[in-house]
Amino acid sequence: PVIQTPLELSSLFLPFFPTFPGYLTVSIEPLPPVVVGDAVTLKCNFKTDGKMREIVWYRVTDGGTIKQKIFTFDAMFSTNFSQMENYRKREDLVYQSTVRLPEVRISDNGPYECHVGIYDRATREKVVLASGNVFLNVMAPPTSISVLAADTPAPFSRYQAQNFTLVCVVSGGKPAPLVYFKRDGEPIEATPLPEPPAGASSWAPRNLLHRDLDDTKLPKSLAAEGELGMGNPFPTADPPRGLAAERDSVTESIPETVVSREFPRWVHMAEPIYYFRHTHAPVSDGTVEARATLTWTLNPQIDNEALFSCEVKHPALSMPMQSEVTLVAPKGPKITMTPTRARVGDTVRILVQGFQNEVFPEPLFTWTRVGSRLLDGSAEHDGKELVLERVPAELNGSMYRCTAQNPLGSTDTHTRLIVFENPNIPRGPEDSNGSLPGHCGFRFVLALTLTVILELT
Repeated sequence: PVIQTPLELSSLFLPFFPTFPGYLTVSIEPLPPVVVGDAVTLKCNFKTDGKMREIVWYRVTDGGTIKQKIFTFDAMFSTNFSQMENYRKREDLVYQSTVRLPEVRISDNGPYECHVGIYDRATREKVVLASGNVFLNVMAPPTSISVLAADTPAPFSRYQAQNFTLVCVVSGGKPAPLVYFKRDGEPIEATPLPEPPAGASSWAPRNLLHRDLDDTKLPKSLAAEGELGMGNPFPTADPPRGLAAERDSVTESIPETVVSREFPRWVHMAEPIYYFRHTHAPVSDGTVEARATLTWTLNPQIDNEALFSCEVKHPALSMPMQSEVTLVAPKGPKITMTPTRARVGDTVRILVQGFQNEVFPEPLFTWTRVGSRLLDGSAEHDGKELVLERVPAELNGSMYRCTAQNPLGSTDTHTRLIVFENPNIPRGPEDSNGSLPGHCGFRFVLALTLTVILELT
């Protein structure tokens, strides 16, 4: 005999042979991981020798403490409806034991249960229940990837080797992606580092290579003795600290042009030692933010114009994601001054607008006034812009230097400020020297301006 069921359920039930009253088995077909946006079908299979009472689908949340109905079929009234408003527009009922989610979201991730109830054959008042469960694993590909330099902006040092760290930030993925670095298209073999303890600052290697002195100033005789291993350059029992004590007795010197000051003797051509760390942190939307760091001792001579890329592999991606940067020292800063024709009392802004090349990492900008202090009395000013409030005539002809530097190198550029007389400022009585109190006289300003123009031409 075949169970008498509603027409729409006939495809779910198979012929059976009675065994004992109240027989019921329920199972849900397992699902492979799915990607956000895919269509998913949850199918509940069951066998029974009783009469159908109801089918209820639940979404389990909060570790199993909450079960939320997403679909109900009531055989008594032959009706079906949804109790979950979020699913109301997304359900596509194929069979009464099948629920289809046309476009899954990360929030759909988690366990689901199918509960089936039948009437006992012996007594129609008793209901027999059974259930099955399945876990829906929803994956999401990363949505963004970027490569940054840690601790920027940072200065260039020709006196001491320094560590450099690239940080790759990958957001929006689930589960955490696999992140790795390449240099000039070749994978980097790096020494892995453990994750730092909670609340600890990020790791910075202590240094892989270090010098307290600039070897470009090392006299040739001492350099040869130290390099060839012919003995201690300080043979005394209690050697003095530093090289100052030895320089007085050494007459031979080496011109500074022989060893480049930009790339001192501590810079070696050997392959650098890389250190790698990978961490990830959960985000409230169910995704993971992954951070990978690559640290090594920077070598400006071989690292300048080196191409570094961060690549990401993820099961939801058909091919790796990639973000790349080229390490470049700044060259040829472009400086603008507004207003172009400054007058006494104006506010003058001197701004670095860019460079002749693409620069990475972000440069550090330092402004100084050649031969004197800045208008506010400070020795220097940091930032892309230097603002001179209400310039007096005394600043006419003053020279300003902007130093732009990153860990790969530094460059200087200069600009001269020309201040013209302002006819809108009334002239007071002249002092005994024939000039305005607190100002340069007009004749002096004009003469200085002409002198500067002649110098420039």
